[in-house]
Amino acid sequence: MPRRERRAQLLSSALEVFVAQGYHSAAMDDIADRAGVSKPVLYQHFPGKLDLYLALLDASCDTIIDNCRDALASTSDNKQRVAATIDAFYEYVAHDTGAFRLVFESDLTNEPAVREHVDRVTTECAAMIADVIRDDTGLPDAASRLLAVSLVGMAQVSARFWLSDAGGIDRDDAAALVAGLAWRGIRGYPKADEH
Repeated sequence: MPRRERRAQLLSSALEVFVAQGYHSAAMDDIADRAGVSKPVLYQHFPGKLDLYLALLDASCDTIIDNCRDALASTSDNKQRVAATIDAFYEYVAHDTGAFRLVFESDLTNEPAVREHVDRVTTECAAMIADVIRDDTGLPDAASRLLAVSLVGMAQVSARFWLSDAGGIDRDDAAALVAGLAWRGIRGYPKADEH
């Protein structure tokens, strides 16, 4: 199997194991078995369990950041931007791979490299949202960042809560409900040209 395809296979198998067992309980033996390879083959691609985990975490973080970027770029209507961005978090959390667990529920956040990756999601998503808030409202950078981090937190925490306790609310309705709440709050900061 070509190196790139083997690496993708190993990452896919590792994701299943890490999502099911968490970092601490997952073993390289389990990952190699799941991938149908020997441990030496696994170690040819990833020198250790942390390296493998960080590669997965990096890809997972990139996915949610890219989804957020795409949501913000999908329209210039801010109400629709809020809905698209909230929906991006719900879609990510609802994805059947469970990759969100690596980003939002990692059992290894005391490891500095993992914490850095996990924090990157909030930092980069909030920075993109803050740019829109600052450009539209004229609010100072610090205020725009605080509002943006609050919106990211609302999206991420509510999506995870919905997944664990949906209470019969389907994903689209849940995302729309939270987007409505977010929009009612953020629209209170009028566009700079409406002052």
